[in-house]
Amino acid sequence: MLSSRRLRTTTRLLVGAGVLIAVIAQVGSGPFLVALSGIDPSVIAATLGLSAVATVAAAWRWSVIAGRLGVGLRFSEAIGMYYRSQFLNTVLPGGVAGDVQRALMQGHNAGNVAQAARAVVIERTMGQLVQIALAVVVLAYFGPEFEGYLLAALGIGITLLVLAVTATTAAGVRARSALRRELDELVAGVGSPGVFVRVVVASIVVVACHVVTFGVAVGAVGATLPPLRLAAIALVVLLAGSIPLSLGGWGPREGIAGWAFAVAGLGASTGVAASALFGVITMIAVAPGLVLAVMSAVRRGRTPAPVGTVVLAGAHGKGRS
Repeated sequence: MLSSRRLRTTTRLLVGAGVLIAVIAQVGSGPFLVALSGIDPSVIAATLGLSAVATVAAAWRWSVIAGRLGVGLRFSEAIGMYYRSQFLNTVLPGGVAGDVQRALMQGHNAGNVAQAARAVVIERTMGQLVQIALAVVVLAYFGPEFEGYLLAALGIGITLLVLAVTATTAAGVRARSALRRELDELVAGVGSPGVFVRVVVASIVVVACHVVTFGVAVGAVGATLPPLRLAAIALVVLLAGSIPLSLGGWGPREGIAGWAFAVAGLGASTGVAASALFGVITMIAVAPGLVLAVMSAVRRGRTPAPVGTVVLAGAHGKGRS
């Protein structure tokens, strides 16, 4: 399993780096320099505010689902853990290390790691599904040049999902039982109308904040677009950023951004510059997660060991001597 994880991580890094190098070879370093020049206090302030709203909405979504699955947590704790999760997802390879850490931490706190992991998986999956649904609707009305590509991508995705489910059900009784169990947990997590509406609303807020953040980046590099047109392109770029073959989101996002802006007649260099600036400011936006992680580590380091542990450790030491 360790070897497999290393292989997957290495593949993601190589693919992400390869795409990024290909983008630089195509458009040069100019768009990245333009992106860096677009950073100013107003851009950072706007990004931090939008990120805070998105993080609160995502943490609310997670806390609702976790509560339904019996591993609930306080809303304030969910916000702090989500900030740390986003920071780790951004700076570590693979883009899921923070989610794994969040699931393990909450699982240990609640005494059920498996159920906590399910809550995180369902929460992230619902967010992705809502983002895809919004992309389909927006592109259908305001991005006609992308419709064919999006439908092809959706067709491939649905085909792969059907093949995966078919392979699982054909694998044997144990596999079918596991699939039914996970579907039951999904229904338990978001099955009621009230919970489903809350999860969808929270997901829409998250996606909207990311779209507006991308709009801030587009404006900072000197481009102007009608709002709905911008939303269509932003959703395409955000979907590319969720491809699990990247360097913390970098690589496919810049490639697709350059392509999307070129298809829209706005120039590939502008798209790459906007995507690069978006990547930089979103890294800045998760800086509170670093602060919270450091504070948590300091608190753990200052927490004294329980008296019983000290006594046992001393007795154990005397026995060995």
